[in-house]
Amino acid sequence: MLVFSPHPDDDVIGCGGSILKHVKKGNVVSVVHITSGDSGSLIYSPGQTISIREDEADKAAKFLGISEVHFFRNADGNLSYTWENLSRIISLLRSLRPDVVYLPHKQDSHRDHRITHELVSESCLRAGSPEAQECGQQLWSVGVILCYEVGTPLPEVNYVEDISEWMEAKVEAMRLHKSQLANLAYDEAVRHLNRLRGITTGRGAYCECFQVLKVSELF
Repeated sequence: MLVFSPHPDDDVIGCGGSILKHVKKGNVVSVVHITSGDSGSLIYSPGQTISIREDEADKAAKFLGISEVHFFRNADGNLSYTWENLSRIISLLRSLRPDVVYLPHKQDSHRDHRITHELVSESCLRAGSPEAQECGQQLWSVGVILCYEVGTPLPEVNYVEDISEWMEAKVEAMRLHKSQLANLAYDEAVRHLNRLRGITTGRGAYCECFQVLKVSELF
């Protein structure tokens, strides 16, 4: 399983419960933070913020049972759709060979989230096609691609995961991102979002919702 997170903590918000379920099943989960969230503080300098947020992301990853964490360190708030970013993602896909990829949905209000969606969805296509030899010659086609929601609810949901058993652990993982909770109560926000999704879908007390981009053996 490979999760692409625009900023440290987006992985927890969007699919932290699903990550916990994957780990419990014995699946290997890796996370890629496209930026290190260097604009995420009004108190610390960008360099200090990178250090703080990467440390928080590492602690949250350890708590969740994530096997690998990668930091691409793009500029927070100024993410670009470039060949450099595409090639790094294609190389990682061909190297790690994930069965399932998680990424933000394309209609998120945050620009970095939308660009992350474009980069990852395009890279998933290219990773399985005979091009970009510099990214590794062993092609890989991802079987399942799921889009998660962060700050902007998904306009269309076609896959729901019951995370009721894992909700409290997800909140605890979110609370490890202390620098961000100083700005907004994200821990309570994710609880309320997942409770709302549970009520409206009827699939559990707390649920994470996704939009399917590609599916092979999910259903």
